Amino acid sequence: MIQTVDFITPIVDDPFMFGRIAAANSLSDVYAMGGRPLFALNVVCFPSKTVPMEVLGEILRGGAAAAREAGIEIVGGHSVDDTEPKYGLIVTGIAPADAVITNAGAQVGDRLVLTKPLGSGILTTAMKKGPVEAATAERVVEVMSTLNRSACESLSGLGVHALTDITGFGLLGHLLEMAQGAKLSVELSSASIPMLDGVEALAEEKVYPGGAMRNRTRTDPKVQWDAAIPEARRIALNDPQTSGGLLIAVAPDDVETLVERLDERRTLASAVIGRFVERRAEAIDVHI
Repeated sequence: MIQTVDFITPIVDDPFMFGRIAAANSLSDVYAMGGRPLFALNVVCFPSKTVPMEVLGEILRGGAAAAREAGIEIVGGHSVDDTEPKYGLIVTGIAPADAVITNAGAQVGDRLVLTKPLGSGILTTAMKKGPVEAATAERVVEVMSTLNRSACESLSGLGVHALTDITGFGLLGHLLEMAQGAKLSVELSSASIPMLDGVEALAEEKVYPGGAMRNRTRTDPKVQWDAAIPEARRIALNDPQTSGGLLIAVAPDDVETLVERLDERRTLASAVIGRFVERRAEAIDVHI
């Protein structure tokens, strides 16, 4: 049995999409263990005295839409009055006892595969500061609201040794946890990491969430950077994500099959971005 809870504050203006993104983000914790969700409960904080209840209705409708796409129902929940909207799910899931995947089991030679592009934290920060191009806004909302269901289903029968999803600690933060859990190091190819359009340009203009720099403070002592990698890219690799993709450590013999399955299921990315190696002084070596 897998039990998880997650909720977030509004990250987009549209209440329906906020609800959908929050639910996708909550469901991801089950997929990140190779599990299958069974049902969910709503967790709601809402300023009912200052915001119309119709807004709450749209938030819940968005959450229900994501849950139904996951093949489950939301069967209840709890709400409190609060000064700022918050929404998420308690999700109950299941996985075979001998097939639960943690973030700590990577093996030497395993390839790293990422299933969504990075940059949602930087782009949503830009959206809060002012207008961005419509196509850019639509793309980041699409990325955050897409379930990790198809990516998780692509793992069946393959040599997947470790698994996590990219959320608040950013790519490098979650990868650091994987490396430390396995007592290994990682060679990471910066050029292979998919990024949403405009992310690095915004980082160059110092438009990024505070969490990106907090993440970097945590990861930098354990990271060896190629001198040619620009500052903006370093920030983007620490960018906190909402409902980010899965990060998969898969046996080298199975990586081609995994990429083919991800492409067949039209996941947003199927990028092979690095590999696990014997433990070194630095947990992560980022090269061009």
